[in-house]
Amino acid sequence: MDVNQPKQEHLLALKVMRLTKPTLFTNIPVTCEERDLPGNLFNQLMKDDPSTVKGAETLMLGEMLTLPQNFGNIFLGETFSSYISVHNDSNQVVKDILVKADLQTSSQRLNLSASSAAVAELKPDCCIDDVIHHEVKEIGTHILVCAVSYTTQTGEKMYFRKFFKFQVLKPLDVKTKFYNAESDLSSVTDEVFLEAQIQNITTSPMFMEKVSLEPSMMYNVAELNTVDTAGESESTFGARTYLQPMDTRQYLYCLKPKQEFAEKAGVIKGVTVIGKLDIVWKTNLGERGRLQTSQLQRMAPGYGDVRLSLETIPDTVNLEEPFDITCKITNCSSERTMDLVLEMCNTNSIHWCGVSGRQLGKLHPSSSLHLALTLLSSVQGLQSVSGLRLTDTFLKRTYEYDDIAQVCVVSSEIKQS
Repeated sequence: MDVNQPKQEHLLALKVMRLTKPTLFTNIPVTCEERDLPGNLFNQLMKDDPSTVKGAETLMLGEMLTLPQNFGNIFLGETFSSYISVHNDSNQVVKDILVKADLQTSSQRLNLSASSAAVAELKPDCCIDDVIHHEVKEIGTHILVCAVSYTTQTGEKMYFRKFFKFQVLKPLDVKTKFYNAESDLSSVTDEVFLEAQIQNITTSPMFMEKVSLEPSMMYNVAELNTVDTAGESESTFGARTYLQPMDTRQYLYCLKPKQEFAEKAGVIKGVTVIGKLDIVWKTNLGERGRLQTSQLQRMAPGYGDVRLSLETIPDTVNLEEPFDITCKITNCSSERTMDLVLEMCNTNSIHWCGVSGRQLGKLHPSSSLHLALTLLSSVQGLQSVSGLRLTDTFLKRTYEYDDIAQVCVVSSEIKQS
């Protein structure tokens, strides 16, 4: 005699379906010429097909929409939505039904259930429905764990769960490059240019709704991705900012230190936080995705303890005629006062006018002084301004400044003409 009891079946059924936008129905058109054996049969069948576009039956895209047949591709930054339904398939009243939905990632387990309260009872052919949402912030394997517990009429507590595994893919490849601007002769601030290269690595086109840079507290940002045409601002990428699969687009931003930070020499040194990129896009039928990068960092150029920059310099000068430049000397140290001496060393083409070795006096921490200098060039062409030396008498340390700027030297006859 067989004493093994058959495994008890559950009274409730669990169904899970991902909620996503439908896709356009596609078909494969089959045609032939009227003189072929089928005659007009294929053409007439396509005209009678309700899924084809009337008047354009040979197009692969039809007028109908199809619901997703599986979980499909889920990309980082998109919102994962799922419909969960628990149906009572039995002829009994079930009590104390509790439905729980968790999302297990590689680093954490998230509870997505809208409510943690149990349903008192569920009658036959009735169901409990729930819709969960989650903005995907990690790539890799995700597991949706749906657990159901309930009590039968006999008081027996039952429990079962189902697992739904899916992969979260990376939709965009983002690369950044920083460019330090040359000293701006009309400003005391240092500009930083950020180039963001964004590549669509999915298999479908994207509509780039927004690509912006949220600067850190130290910077102001100006977007350089538009041009003014007839008084109106237009995108450099055109009116339709679509990004085709595997295409790359470059975005450019200019960052300037805020006035309160630019005036404090030495504040913007070493590794500084620039900000983060905020990218919003839409895919087929308007499904939205959003990504924010981590804080972008750059290594600020090192100027040492003393920085020398040019405030004014002419573009073109006459051969063997003196011209003036204005220099700005900044003590980048935040603690130490300097006592500076200026030396001017002639080169093969540049000759300084004035007394070399003069005292500039004490320069306090994070302060600056402006210095007017005169020089001339004995060689035509594009000449490099070099030969300045600053010595701190306190530490007996000398700072050399060569290739400060370039100036075009022409014959006086050419410039007059």
